[in-house]
Amino acid sequence: MAIYPEQDVRAAAERLIAAHSKASEVTDWTFFVDESYTPDAEYICEYAGVRVTKAVGRAEIKATHYGEDMGGFEDWTFPYEGYGVNGNQIITWWWNRGPGKRPNGDYYQSPGVSFITYAGDGMFSRQHDMFDLGHQMRICDDLEDAGLLNPRLKEIWVRPMKKLLIESLQRNLD
Repeated sequence: MAIYPEQDVRAAAERLIAAHSKASEVTDWTFFVDESYTPDAEYICEYAGVRVTKAVGRAEIKATHYGEDMGGFEDWTFPYEGYGVNGNQIITWWWNRGPGKRPNGDYYQSPGVSFITYAGDGMFSRQHDMFDLGHQMRICDDLEDAGLLNPRLKEIWVRPMKKLLIESLQRNLD
């Protein structure tokens, strides 16, 4: 595999970060997929070992991670804290930021990271997202207590994930 110039990798990372920022604003997470991912790109999102969303190809990426998995997150944003580059590899640090702020002024948020492989021509061939699902569930509980949790998000994402997480944690408990 060729190693691409760092300025090319950084430029592609900056474009992806800008696209994610716009996607948060317009609540459309599919408009940039065709121009950002190779036709056979692989996208994986780990949910604490209890669920893995894996998509191969642009159509699956649009339907799963940037489609179905974003349902209920319309009032969330995912701002980036930063990124690093090592060869063709990009590591990004971003936030899962819920709506509103806590009484002390802090955001309702939990950190996430992405491991992204640059494939040349401004495209990515692989992305692997990870975040702390336990922390995310706590954030959702806090949002619900504050009256800020989207009911659709609770029904289609929070409740099913909590059930999977609880089942997983009960294994070998005795």
